[in-house]
Amino acid sequence: MSRPRLANAAARRLFLARHLLSDPPQGPAKGVALLKLIHDLGFVQLDSINTVARAHDLILFARRPRYRPAALKRLYENGRALFEHWTHDAAVIPMEFYPQWHLRRTRDAAKLLGRWKDWQRHDFEAQMQSVLAQVRAEGGVTSSDVGRDEPRSSGGWWQWHPSKTALEYLWRSGALAVTGREGFRKRYDLTERVVPAALRDPANAPDIGQTVDWCCNQALARLGFATAGELAAFWAHISPAEARGWCAAEQAAGRLEEIDIEAADGSLRPAFVRPGWAEDPALTREPPKRLRVLSPFDPAL
Repeated sequence: MSRPRLANAAARRLFLARHLLSDPPQGPAKGVALLKLIHDLGFVQLDSINTVARAHDLILFARRPRYRPAALKRLYENGRALFEHWTHDAAVIPMEFYPQWHLRRTRDAAKLLGRWKDWQRHDFEAQMQSVLAQVRAEGGVTSSDVGRDEPRSSGGWWQWHPSKTALEYLWRSGALAVTGREGFRKRYDLTERVVPAALRDPANAPDIGQTVDWCCNQALARLGFATAGELAAFWAHISPAEARGWCAAEQAAGRLEEIDIEAADGSLRPAFVRPGWAEDPALTREPPKRLRVLSPFDPAL
């Protein structure tokens, strides 16, 4: 039996709506309103490239022209309503999602230790306790504050000295949190000083199955339609195999349907949608007829 088909024009409308590009670009862009915008996007990628403006600022400005960079800084650094970690790259993420990164932090702790030793060609593990002690004593340290007696490489952006590598590892694995940036240099502190206790309590952390369920549900809600691989890639901390297993279980339970999406060239590709997809008002809602400048790192791209 042939699968239901979603026409290209309707698929484009749905895609734009899920990426918050179907509504007129207006409205408040600070405080609670800005946090809701980031929540609805899922995350905002941070980037140091500044040809026109920082990528994260362009992403938010494209949806709220009243947005100003200071509003994100207040929300992130002063209000602690956001935390920084990785999706497919470094991003600011609503603080309420912090428990869902438990699996990512656990997996990073296991895989990065050996990988970074091979990559950086030094034993950064030996510096971790001294770095932790310094952060505990001083708080708010950057990479320039640690390992002052270690040689600095001139080999480029990713050539880290041992204590810088230790900082990054302790952040990625959960012992440290990023509290903000000076220029584009991260400022680190103990996680216990940054993240509310209830959100970082291991007893409240979801298990693998719950994390996979959350990741796939939340990704699909923000994409409208997706393959298993796209669901896995959205947050980038579950595997394609885990997403495929989730899709199979949801489809068997009647909570997911597979349809054909028409591409611009008329070709078809399968994707998963929620039941009732054909009644979604976004399928017929035309976006505003005005130009928007998108960053190359915009989630819609």
